[in-house]
Amino acid sequence: MEPAQEMIPQAGTLFGVGLGPGDPDLVTRRAARLIEGATVIAYPALAGGDSLARSIAADMIPPGAREILIDLPMTTDRAPAQAAYDAGAARIAEALEAGQDVVTLCEGDPFFYGSFMYLHARLAPRFRVQVVPGVTSVTACAALAGLPLAARNEAMTVLPGPLDDDALAARIRSADTLVLMKVGRHLPRLRALLAREGLLDAAVYVERASLPSQRVMPLAEAPNAAPYFSMILVTKGADPWL
Repeated sequence: MEPAQEMIPQAGTLFGVGLGPGDPDLVTRRAARLIEGATVIAYPALAGGDSLARSIAADMIPPGAREILIDLPMTTDRAPAQAAYDAGAARIAEALEAGQDVVTLCEGDPFFYGSFMYLHARLAPRFRVQVVPGVTSVTACAALAGLPLAARNEAMTVLPGPLDDDALAARIRSADTLVLMKVGRHLPRLRALLAREGLLDAAVYVERASLPSQRVMPLAEAPNAAPYFSMILVTKGADPWL
C-alpha cells in the first residue's frame, strides 16, 4: 500500500460539477454559480470531438477562463483512457498547486457513472474536493416517459447494457423497476432478452433525454441503431403507457 499523501495547504479546490443530462435549464444554481466564477475549467471529450459537457455549460463559462481538455480515446481498451485521465489529472494538479480552483464539468452526476470519479480517485488524496450533484439521466428519462421509478418498498435496479445475458437475466428477475443504461449497439440483444423474459410490452425506450433530439417510445418500436445516450425503462406488473 502506498503511503498517504499530505494535503497541500495553499492549494486550490477541485470542484466536480454535475451538469445534468443535457438541457442547460437542468443545471443546478450552485453548479451555475461555480462555472460562472471559474478561472480554470476542465472537461472531457471523446477522441478529439466536441465535448457534451462543455456544450451544456458553454453560456456560463466566463471569457478568459483557462480550459483543460481531457481527450478520451474511443476504445474498449481501458489502458488508453486511464492514460488520458492520468494526463488530465496532472494538468489539473498543476493549477491546484498554484492555488487556483478548478471546476471540472461532468454530464449527469459526477458519482453516477460519471467521468469525474476517475479524476477524484487521482486527486482527492492530495487536494480539497467538493462534488456538486447533478440530475441523472435515469430521472430525466423517467420524467420524459412519465414513469414513476419506485414507490413504497419497490426495488429499482440499474444495469449497464454491456453485461452478458446471463448476468442481466438474473438481476432482471429480482427487480420491480429496471433501468438499462449504455444501450447503444446492445439494443437488439437487450430487446431480445426482455422479450424472452416476457417484459417487452412493459419496456420503454428513451434516447437523448432533455436534448432537442430526444425520443421516447415503446421498446418494441425502437430502431436497432441506438445512440450511446439511450436507455430502457421497465416497470413490472403494469402497462407503462396507461
